Amino acid sequence: MSKHQRGFTLIELIVVIVILGILAATALPRFINVQADARAAAVQGIAGGLRGAVALVQAKWQIAGGSGVSSVNMADGTAVAVGATTGFPTNVIGGIGNAMNCESATLCQGNAIVLGANPTTWRPAGGTATCEARYDASTGAVTTVGTAASGC
Repeated sequence: MSKHQRGFTLIELIVVIVILGILAATALPRFINVQADARAAAVQGIAGGLRGAVALVQAKWQIAGGSGVSSVNMADGTAVAVGATTGFPTNVIGGIGNAMNCESATLCQGNAIVLGANPTTWRPAGGTATCEARYDASTGAVTTVGTAASGC
């Protein structure tokens, strides 16, 4: 009677483990950098919220009579300070801060903000000057700085 052994040899198992290790080492860095992707997406979300708030406030300003009106009331009763000649929210807590329903002059829905400067900056947690959304009260423009590729 002959017995046939079945299974893998030790060398075959070691070769498979080495190949899996090489694949893991090349694929892992691709998935590690999700924090930069998340911050870049947060900046885009902040910018979208800012653009929406600016558009709504300016529409309310135009409905309220336009030029000369320095404050508008939103649907929830929140007063938003606006430029009397442009209708864009001002860059203070009573302006764009109220339009975005911010908790304070330095925190808005989990984002660090610097109100009062022009442009106002909005940074997600862990963001830097190379990873932020900016609101210019004089023009109503919202711009973004940083992408995941740039290490946001």
